[in-house]
Amino acid sequence: MKSIVITTVLAALGAGALAFSAGSASAYTVCNRAGDCWHTDTRYRYREPGIVIHPDAWAKKRDWDHDKHYHMRTEEHRDRGYYRGGVWVHF
Repeated sequence: MKSIVITTVLAALGAGALAFSAGSASAYTVCNRAGDCWHTDTRYRYREPGIVIHPDAWAKKRDWDHDKHYHMRTEEHRDRGYYRGGVWVHF
């Protein structure tokens, strides 16, 4: 009986620690002056002027098919960088 109680307590502590350590994933939409936008999960410090970082909720509100200024770049880039003139620039 004592081992069942200990096992239950340890399982509850383990589940609590796991729930505490699981945070929500951050996502951002970054856009440059030309209206090129891309997704990132890291908030980089861009040195290129005119780059604006938006929360992911901003991107979800947009009608990307009919937006006259912004357009989402769907190419996946796993490295750090930004778009300039429609070309991905690594930094």
